Amino acid sequence: MTLMQKLLGASAVLALSAGTATAEPALIFDLGGKFDKSFNEAAFNGAQRWAEETGGTFREIELTSEAQREQALRRFAEAGANPVVMTGFAFGSVLDEVAPDYPDTKFAIIDMVVDQPNVRSVVFNEHEGSFLVGMMAGLKTESGTVGFIGGMDIPLIRKFACGYAQGVVAANPDATVIANMTGTTPAAWNDPVKGGELTKAQISQGADIVYAAAGGTGVGVLQAAADEGIFSIGVDSNQNYLHPGSVLTSMLKRVDVAVYEAMSQGTDLETGFNVMGLANYGVGVALDENNEAIVSYDMLAQVYAAADKIVSGEMMVHDYMSDDSCPALEF
Repeated sequence: MTLMQKLLGASAVLALSAGTATAEPALIFDLGGKFDKSFNEAAFNGAQRWAEETGGTFREIELTSEAQREQALRRFAEAGANPVVMTGFAFGSVLDEVAPDYPDTKFAIIDMVVDQPNVRSVVFNEHEGSFLVGMMAGLKTESGTVGFIGGMDIPLIRKFACGYAQGVVAANPDATVIANMTGTTPAAWNDPVKGGELTKAQISQGADIVYAAAGGTGVGVLQAAADEGIFSIGVDSNQNYLHPGSVLTSMLKRVDVAVYEAMSQGTDLETGFNVMGLANYGVGVALDENNEAIVSYDMLAQVYAAADKIVSGEMMVHDYMSDDSCPALEF
């Protein structure tokens, strides 16, 4: 299927949806695809959970171009979808323009704050979860060098990187952290080939653990790490199952919970600013049968102790979004 056919197909779906008014929720996936095994897929899992538990149905669309953002929002709102949930910071400016035109429609945006009375903004303390997986990397590394590969070079992804680096050096002060971003355009979220190339380059510099915060690109990072016999760290969804015994852990970002809660509240969606972090189980580390053999009890004990200190306020993790410095890492 050509890009033009995809665009026309998506437009046709939206046009058809606009013909009937319902109170179904709608979910708009960001570029990178619904089954990216990471951020978008976590959102889909939350919607699926809501549908399975309630017997309800939801509308959805996978964007193939930036130009579709506004069209998707308006079509779903005009069709009566409520609430309309979207994944990704890139919806911010468009939603800020669209939301006032549909005051009776509730919107939920993940990873961006939009100050409108009918919008629920959900952001995460990714730096907290990244700190914990950084600690695990610092405790597990044998070479003393670990890596980070981000997707698009934006402040949000630097927030992941800085929290990770801080966790690494907290557990292992002599460790070195190498960081690379995949690119500066949205294409950086869906380039597993380049993710694999960057991973191999970091391995050549001594990295024996690589953390990927890169959407679909991260699949290439995890694959290359498994092929080269080093550990990787997944992100957003639990990616431990992709390469059992090779993925040290995954930094869980509960996008699924954010979507599930938004759909559960429906037209009564509570709007305003919402933060999901360690304190309310919005981020964390993944432990299951796929990585339990490579994560020691001592490692977990140290990580859980640090988590308790972060929640209590005894330990602070640097937030790049509030101060664009990175004490433990140079870009």
